[in-house]
Amino acid sequence: MRVQQASAAQVGIMCAIAAYTMWGIAPIYFKQLTVLPAAEILMHRVIWSVLVLVGLIAGLKQWAKVAAALRNKKVMQVLFVAGILLGANWLLFIWAVNNDHILDASLGYYINPLINVFLGRLFLGERLRTFQRVAVVLAIVGVAILIFSYGRVPWIALILAGSFSIYGILRKQVAVDSLPGLFIETLMLSPLAIGYWLLFGSEYSNLFNNDASLNMLILAAGVVTTAPLLCFTAAARRIMYSTLGFLQYIGPTLMFVLAVYLYDEPLDEARLITFGFVWLALAVFSVDSLIAYKKQRKALRASVQAAKSISETQTS
Repeated sequence: MRVQQASAAQVGIMCAIAAYTMWGIAPIYFKQLTVLPAAEILMHRVIWSVLVLVGLIAGLKQWAKVAAALRNKKVMQVLFVAGILLGANWLLFIWAVNNDHILDASLGYYINPLINVFLGRLFLGERLRTFQRVAVVLAIVGVAILIFSYGRVPWIALILAGSFSIYGILRKQVAVDSLPGLFIETLMLSPLAIGYWLLFGSEYSNLFNNDASLNMLILAAGVVTTAPLLCFTAAARRIMYSTLGFLQYIGPTLMFVLAVYLYDEPLDEARLITFGFVWLALAVFSVDSLIAYKKQRKALRASVQAAKSISETQTS
């Protein structure tokens, strides 16, 4: 049993690394599509994702889960709002990448876990531990430094982090697996995407006018969207969520490296100080998560041992 668990954990870690790596290097893909407006890239991402997801749901036999969600009015309402938020997040990310704001996107996904904690306190009544409060304050200080240095709010980072955090909170409210949920969300966005294609599409919207390499990139949008999600789902089933929490920083770190060393985005002193505060906040946050996880494991072992002792006493 322990060998099987260890093997599953290894597969889970590999899947998590693959998911966050794909999300981290996604800017390389979107940079190849700069000839298209961001809204048109989003349009293709929605349409081709729906087709890929149809195949995946059919292959994995998850139509029953899709049907159950479609019959639930409350679930559909939440998924509709979640889909709008997800689409807005995708659109802003694509625009940020193609307008040389990858550093801002990286900052947004770095502070996303801290925004999650803050919103959990605000909307779900979750209590913040001392280290969590310190981490949130450090992140706020880092953002404030950037605001005072530039005289403007880092809106790209904040909207990316905020929209994805609210999306996560909404998805927590409905018992729908990630794959059927993503399918329904993108399916509800598809009429908007098709309408954009028909009414506002650029000269590249007619695929018959494009060369094969551009069309291959466009059609790959569905795989680029779904592949990391599948890896993430596989990882979430096999490893602890706390482990996923540590690995999630692979994505924004890769974006940071790409922005600075491949695309030569300026990293001035004020922005570097901001990243420094956010990195320190994440270090504090990670240490707190590790301590909390060890305490939970210790308490669980103690409760199991107590139950075992009671059972042995009753038997004897």
